Amino acid sequence: MEKRYDHQKWESKIYSLWEESGAFKAKVDKSKKPYTILLPPPNASGKMHIGNVLMIAIEDLLIRWKRMQGFSTLWTPGTDHAGFETQITFERELRKNGKSRMDFDRQSLYKNIWDFVIENRELINDQIKQMGASVDWDKYTFMLDNKVIKIVTDTFKKLHKDKLVYRDDYMVNYCPNCGTTFADLEVKHIKRKDPLVYVKFPISDNKKFKGKDHVVVATVRPETIFVDTHLAINPKDKHKRQLLSFKFQNPLTGKKMEIIEDEFVDMEFGTGVVKITPAHDKNDFEVAKKHGLKIISLLNLDGRLNEKSEDLEGQKVINAREKTIDILKQKGLVEKIDEDYQHTVSVCYKGGHDIEPTILPNWFIKVDPLKKPAHEVVKKGQVKIYPKWQEKKYHKWMKDMHDWPISRQVVWGIRIPAWYDVDENKNLKITFLSKQKETITGTVGNLLKEYSLAEIEKGLQTLLAPKGAVYKISTEKPGERYLQETDTFDTWFSSGQWPLTTLGYPDSKDFQYFYPTDVLETGWEILPFWVSRMLMFGIYLTGKAPFKDIYLHGLVRAMDGRKMSKSLGNVISPDEYLEKYGADALRVGLISGTANGKDFNFPKDKILAYRNFANKIWNMARFMNLMIEESNKNIPIYSKTLESKLKKQDKDIIMSLEKTIKKVNNSLEKYRFAEASETIYHFMWDELASNYLESIKDRNDKEIALSIFRHIYLNSLKLLHPFMPFVTEAIWQNIFKSSDKPLIISSWPSLQTLPNKNINK
Repeated sequence: MEKRYDHQKWESKIYSLWEESGAFKAKVDKSKKPYTILLPPPNASGKMHIGNVLMIAIEDLLIRWKRMQGFSTLWTPGTDHAGFETQITFERELRKNGKSRMDFDRQSLYKNIWDFVIENRELINDQIKQMGASVDWDKYTFMLDNKVIKIVTDTFKKLHKDKLVYRDDYMVNYCPNCGTTFADLEVKHIKRKDPLVYVKFPISDNKKFKGKDHVVVATVRPETIFVDTHLAINPKDKHKRQLLSFKFQNPLTGKKMEIIEDEFVDMEFGTGVVKITPAHDKNDFEVAKKHGLKIISLLNLDGRLNEKSEDLEGQKVINAREKTIDILKQKGLVEKIDEDYQHTVSVCYKGGHDIEPTILPNWFIKVDPLKKPAHEVVKKGQVKIYPKWQEKKYHKWMKDMHDWPISRQVVWGIRIPAWYDVDENKNLKITFLSKQKETITGTVGNLLKEYSLAEIEKGLQTLLAPKGAVYKISTEKPGERYLQETDTFDTWFSSGQWPLTTLGYPDSKDFQYFYPTDVLETGWEILPFWVSRMLMFGIYLTGKAPFKDIYLHGLVRAMDGRKMSKSLGNVISPDEYLEKYGADALRVGLISGTANGKDFNFPKDKILAYRNFANKIWNMARFMNLMIEESNKNIPIYSKTLESKLKKQDKDIIMSLEKTIKKVNNSLEKYRFAEASETIYHFMWDELASNYLESIKDRNDKEIALSIFRHIYLNSLKLLHPFMPFVTEAIWQNIFKSSDKPLIISSWPSLQTLPNKNINK
């Protein structure tokens, strides 16, 4: 053996050994208990981040542990198409070449993104291998595989048949920059300073209120005054109730406006009088529905003002806001402006762009019938969440969950299988590329007067159907005069069926044997996005929850405790640590650095410590081999026949090993990974190396001492293997040069380590 463990020499060699041995391959074996983990699918076009490394380290630990315990283990790998995120990444590449998505028809754009993803997909797979993940690569699933698309669309068809799907105009979180809607949980809320403009709304018919011919309304969005329909006060505001008998003029359009009462009005904000913009504010939208108010949209889907804004048509919101303030000033209708007003702004969770609450027709799922059973299985303890204190977040989310908008206005994803007859739905809004590569927009009824349906369909970019459009749900085109919905399913809708799509639902042998899975391991932040939806779909489609346990790991933060961010310059790349310290040190360093599901700072000191530990156990093996060679004796395999020859220190170390095995098992059963890793570390370093190894150097009965040491050391290697698989396997291969049975498939140490007649079992 070399003087030091060289991870760069051993890691790829060892991984090839494991793959060739067939150790990763899952088998349906009715004589064994199954144990299944599904790898949460990373982005196919991305690269592994530190959170991915922690996830892989924990899941590989569990799979190796159960494999060594004799379970028939399955760990399924795969990657997510990550619809919105991947499309945005591809669009950045287009911009570098002076192009945009609008230069392509829908089909061509999809194919280009597909080629981009397939080209980059191997990068993430190589990183998963680099981490030592013992996944069954034969079971690899990509979220846009045909088998996935079939299951996802079949689920949608079943939901529709069960009357759990509907289309409706709805106030959605829309990002004009990204061109898609976001669920509430995908919206970030940031604090920002914006001008708070105090606008005068004239009182009609030359009347006055308390000596003034106007009321003042404070707003950060003066540009939406163009479509304001009403003013409002709080019914508890006695000082302003007289305003109910007045009418007002819209300061930009001159149209008459009434004032209404509603408790949503915050009497402490501005002047206590607010304007109502039903099409662009969630509270105003709800008030409008409650009071039967008219809803008028100001913005197009590209975030520009429409014709209702008079001279500002076609302007982006920020420019329109500034120009609106100028118009109001010219009319003498600005009382004052608070330039330092701080408020909370909604932005999209990816690009940080301002969210525009917008009325759009969307596909929705009624969640009440789905979420109730998914909530009950956790309440009753049929599905357990670790750590226990994370359950509160789950319960709160399940109570608060509203109907789920599942459609996204992006190309990259699974297309919703809905079709519209163009003769029956002449008001479909279409954007397409003509044969001359011109962008054409209009209603399909008008467009068909000039263009053939074949040309429209071939160049189709987007289709926007109004709420009352007549459609058919079908995976095949139902007739010649039909166009398909261009919206795709929300990524969480398709990934919410991951336990089903990976295992071959509904009738594969794998599904029948390995479902339900044993544990879902993921970060706590996607508990509502993903975990709840897998429970909902699993129970809805199979009657069984898709997993028995849920372990939620904490987020890895930068070394200074802040969240990692490119803008802060504190992002930690796994590549640097993998190259410098090796996969084992990075894996177990992260595992031992976390505190049972809580967020933690990147534990560089732990990674260094376990790099040193790898060299320590390597040197222990070198010492053992050297001592055995120097003794020039046949060192006996440890067995009960040696009991009478044991000294107190021998019995103590054997007893300590028994306690270590028991403690490691108990810790892993409770998902206390840091506790388990620290237990092995201290046993091997403090008790076995520092104490026992030193004590046997001068013993006369070297063959007995070395028999005990070898017995303890080899069982310790087995205990350590799930945590540090590469170095332990490299040592095992050095010790048993002629063995055809790698450490990865050896037996887990039992509490009956006396006797242990076959150390290579």
